[in-house]
Amino acid sequence: MAKERDARATAVRQIASWLRRTPFHPQWLMPERTVAACIRECQGRVLDVGAADGWLAAWLDPRADYISLDYPTTAIGLYGTRPHIYADACRMPIANESINAIACYEVIEHVPRPDDLLVEVARVLVPGGVAEFTMPFFYPVHDAPHDYQRWTCHGWSRSLKQAGLMPETIEPRGHSLRASAVAMCLALAGPLQGAPSLVICAAIPFLLLAIPFVNLTAWVLAAFWPSWNAMPIGYRILARKSGL
Repeated sequence: MAKERDARATAVRQIASWLRRTPFHPQWLMPERTVAACIRECQGRVLDVGAADGWLAAWLDPRADYISLDYPTTAIGLYGTRPHIYADACRMPIANESINAIACYEVIEHVPRPDDLLVEVARVLVPGGVAEFTMPFFYPVHDAPHDYQRWTCHGWSRSLKQAGLMPETIEPRGHSLRASAVAMCLALAGPLQGAPSLVICAAIPFLLLAIPFVNLTAWVLAAFWPSWNAMPIGYRILARKSGL
């Protein structure tokens, strides 16, 4: 029974992957992937914490010394990759003040002790070094059971300062109407991952109408309606270690 459910879930995700760049996809309105200029242009050591498939390397200055770090079960089990360092981000085997810039994208929500990770970031950064983080906010639980928290802008400011990092930017990502559209589309499509085959077949024609309607309506409205920063899809954070 469990194998059948997994097979159905895989089939639903496969269908969604074919539609990823169209309004028929539940996450069409998610923010585009970006990397801050201070990370892209760094010519020193750049540490990628939670490196996944190492996509960041292609964005960096050719003179940068790119170092990827990920947890073994994530790197091997989810991405089939081999980072430079297999390690827990809360106990990194890296010397004090040896890294110029750190990228940590969509990782901290999956860390049981997130403040410990920030302390480690502050420890390994050189004085004046910069770190960029992203984290979802108005977004469903994912990668369960390893999804532990969502922080507000105030929570980010608190935790960064406690770790010895000074926040330079805590930027809401995604218009609030887009955030609500992503949530609505996922609320419609998400339950089908474990649904019986007959339910999936019956629901697909409805979703092919409902999801593009929700997406396109939010896309049009967001062009002129003001955003509400209390409900972003996520946050992008730049923080710097003092001491220069």
